[in-house]
Amino acid sequence: MLRSQFRNVLRNVKPFHAGGKRSVASSTLSSSSTHSKQQSRSSRVLAASVASVTAAAASYFLVQPSLANDEAATASSNRKIPVEEFVKHNTADDCWITVNGNVYDLTDFIDMHPGGTTPLIQNAGHDATVLYNKIHPKGTIENFLPKEKQLGVLVGEAPKIEIIIDDKEKHRLELLEHLPALSRIQNIYDFEYIASRVLTEQAWNYYSCGAEDEITMRENHYAYQRIYFRPKCCVNVQDVDTSTTLLGSKSSVPFYVSAAASAKLGHDDGECSIARGAGKEGVIQMISSFSSYSLDEIAESRIPGATQWFQLYVNEDKDVVKRTIKKAEDLGMKAIFVTVDAANRGNREKDIRMRITEDHDELDEDHSVRAGSTSGAMPSFIDKRLTWDEVKDIIGLTKLPVMLKGVQRTEDIEKAIDIGCQGVVLSNHGGRQLDTAPPPIEVMAESVPILKAKGKLDPNFNIFVDGGVRRGTDILKALAIGGKDCKVAVGLGRPFLYANTGYGEKGVRKAIQILREEMKADMRMLGVTNLNELDESCIDTRRLVGRDAVNNVFNNNYYPMSQIKFKNE
Repeated sequence: MLRSQFRNVLRNVKPFHAGGKRSVASSTLSSSSTHSKQQSRSSRVLAASVASVTAAAASYFLVQPSLANDEAATASSNRKIPVEEFVKHNTADDCWITVNGNVYDLTDFIDMHPGGTTPLIQNAGHDATVLYNKIHPKGTIENFLPKEKQLGVLVGEAPKIEIIIDDKEKHRLELLEHLPALSRIQNIYDFEYIASRVLTEQAWNYYSCGAEDEITMRENHYAYQRIYFRPKCCVNVQDVDTSTTLLGSKSSVPFYVSAAASAKLGHDDGECSIARGAGKEGVIQMISSFSSYSLDEIAESRIPGATQWFQLYVNEDKDVVKRTIKKAEDLGMKAIFVTVDAANRGNREKDIRMRITEDHDELDEDHSVRAGSTSGAMPSFIDKRLTWDEVKDIIGLTKLPVMLKGVQRTEDIEKAIDIGCQGVVLSNHGGRQLDTAPPPIEVMAESVPILKAKGKLDPNFNIFVDGGVRRGTDILKALAIGGKDCKVAVGLGRPFLYANTGYGEKGVRKAIQILREEMKADMRMLGVTNLNELDESCIDTRRLVGRDAVNNVFNNNYYPMSQIKFKNE
């Protein structure tokens, strides 16, 4: 039943290709003489689709828990299939591929593939192992494809598609070989700039985009710039302590790695290298439902003593929700974060523009689907009927702390308190959902005094905030707004995707170290020695509500810091 529902959802996802100026270039075939049809194709595009990553991860997390055997990692049939037989099945109407030595019949799946029809048709009768492993979580095809379509084991070596790389892609790959030394990276912005140069254009647009005019995405950060400190002097600040406890787990800092999808686009180890890097620095990792590695693999990458949380998109099938929460518990997750700001796909035009399939002047009959959108696949699995009563049901399913992620107004914080949530994450999905939604730090500054006056706040109630954080000063400002009236922590998503890009675990650790050292220096200059001393007396929020006029004369004369250089520049 669930599989058929999932297939019906995927039929509504329009196919697309990865276009754009940084696409991996056209490719030709290196095939045996039995591939005359395939050899007649003069060129192809083999860029890894971002939507394939996301939707494949979704199929793992949201479909896999319904299967009887979580360990189904190999083809069910032991049938031996000679390569001479395999290569004959090389058309859209008869599409076999081999992955990791196993043969699969994907003919009936072509029209449902979230990444579009092109990648499957191109790889018909070919070994697709490299492309598949690059963008899919382990176990996706085994757990999703019906057993009768898992045909057996390949005997012999299947042809592979030879990728011809264009000049722009060569330059990108050359930059990857000449990454700046970690010792030269001074701030989080350096990682972002490096990622913009070494990611494929598809991946960069997916990571960096916001919704529509991207006003909210930018305001998330600008809002922090409108908060000013009120430093104290003549305080002994020889020793400062950035450690804290979040949801019962110790953390070396009051910030955590927020859930973000598809980390594998930036580094082969994806969320697993983020897990190792965060764990070694004593920082908590929140794992996305749409990670590019399975929850099992990311949990296995957790170092002893490290803490991980699980971010949950609520599926329409409540049995799936129960099994997913149970799986998260069994794998040692320490909290459940229920996402409540994704009832509809965000209109992320920068990402969508990269994936328009074809040029035509016909109107789409289904106006609810934006062609080629990564976000068009994701929310199809999400329950659009999620209510406060259902949230209460989820709280009743687990003994773990339950937080609501994506709260954007004071009244909803109050409701979360009333129904027994451990806390909320003030978040607008990094500006990727409803454009002109308020910056989370503004919501916090507005809400804390109101809830305090009502007697609603408790020092044990958690108000976390994410979106736009780039400096240690941003983190300290959020903590000061919450003060002693609630427990505050700050989430960073994109910055750790960028730090992971190219550098993996070491990049993640470097980013954490940068932020921690910024916090220590800022605390000394602010006149505080531990996080408990931060309160509203440390900040001035009078400029927070309102917008500053831009002084173009000043801006034109301002000499900005130069960008970090690659080793070959």
